[in-house]
Amino acid sequence: MPSISLSGNRRQFLAKTSVLAIGATALTQAIPAVHAGEDHTIRLALIGCGGRGSGAVGDALSTREMGPIKLYAMADIDKARMEAAYQALVQKFGDKEIDVPPDRRFTGFDAYKKAIDLLKPGDIAMCTTRAYIRPIHVEYAVSRGINVFMEKPFAPDPVGLRRLLQAGEEAEKKGVKIAAGLQCRHSPARAALIEQIKSGVMGDLLYVRANRLGGRSWLGNMGEKANNFLEQLKFGRIHLLWVGSGHFADYLIHQIDECCWIMDSWPVSCHGMGGREVGSTDRGQNMDVYALEYTFPDGRKAFCGFRRAQNGHTEFATFVHCSKKSGQFSGNVHQATVHIFKDHRIAEDNIEWSPSPDQYSPWVYEWRDFITSIRTDRPHNECKRAVYADFATLMGRAAAHYNRVVTWDEVFNSQFQFCNYLEKLDYDSPPPVKADENGYFPAPVAGQWVEL
Repeated sequence: MPSISLSGNRRQFLAKTSVLAIGATALTQAIPAVHAGEDHTIRLALIGCGGRGSGAVGDALSTREMGPIKLYAMADIDKARMEAAYQALVQKFGDKEIDVPPDRRFTGFDAYKKAIDLLKPGDIAMCTTRAYIRPIHVEYAVSRGINVFMEKPFAPDPVGLRRLLQAGEEAEKKGVKIAAGLQCRHSPARAALIEQIKSGVMGDLLYVRANRLGGRSWLGNMGEKANNFLEQLKFGRIHLLWVGSGHFADYLIHQIDECCWIMDSWPVSCHGMGGREVGSTDRGQNMDVYALEYTFPDGRKAFCGFRRAQNGHTEFATFVHCSKKSGQFSGNVHQATVHIFKDHRIAEDNIEWSPSPDQYSPWVYEWRDFITSIRTDRPHNECKRAVYADFATLMGRAAAHYNRVVTWDEVFNSQFQFCNYLEKLDYDSPPPVKADENGYFPAPVAGQWVEL
């Protein structure tokens, strides 16, 4: 049985901030219970039991001082992965909060329906699978009147994103609440810097700069597994665009969303460039380097960089550049590393202002806001904003792969989808992309490649 670890960036941050030990505030003590169940318990159904899903369960349970909450159902296409996740969660949280007996653990491509059907209005379907199937799962939960938490990225292609937009509109009509996995939007420290920018103390906002630069991540020759549908779902999250949108979209969507938040707008176009390392033997579909210039409606720019390469400078941060001063908006592992500098020199010895540190990790803020909205029955629908952030990300991905300028209208109206038989998927489905005899998957070649 494969092991499931709750370690990683999200879990490390959670541990560092010790949020699970923080007691209830006066505000949360006063929140009335408005949700499913006479015992006031919010029940969770985990759809997709990988590391991100298990981590999100921990983030959700960190709100338990606000009211009872527990994992009630699980679903996955891989029984061994689901069982491993279940055991790890029980070991960490106990069987009272991980209340998922065998008859509420479902396997198969229709397992998500069985898990969601156990929920009542006020409960939450946690849609944390690979991005390829996210729209279908969200659609179903909304059709059943069930609140949704959906992980990023939200869909690998424009058709999938438009399906999500429609699901979000239906949720709005029904009063169904949707939270999306762009957790940094919930950081008070970041919001405080935006208020400083709006106040004019830094001068006029000129441009934003965001980078996520890390180590190499190549896909080796998968041999007989390369063209097996189920195996592609396992190894393809960051390597095959149809599965999880590729490593650029999977990771840099956070920084791109931060740029749009700071600009308070969505980009109208993006000029992109990209390439692979010299001597690359990567069998996947990614480039190693992405350089993007986003243009917003008033002409201002956001410059975003992504790199997975060996022996390079590492950076994980977003910076704002104004006419008088510069500032930092975020830092490593999505930390709220927020400062205003005395001038344009970005250095620790040049910090002029910093907000009060965030009390929680951004993941926990995200869930506290979501749970508060459910328990107080206030509107909460992040679907459109999240999908627009993903449209901006796919615009950048296409611009780099096409090696040209791509417009918002071009990506938003595109009829392209990687897999057009999502509703018919089963264990014997053919994969929508195939490797050649040497294990190489089709990779972006400007002038030949199509993803819009």
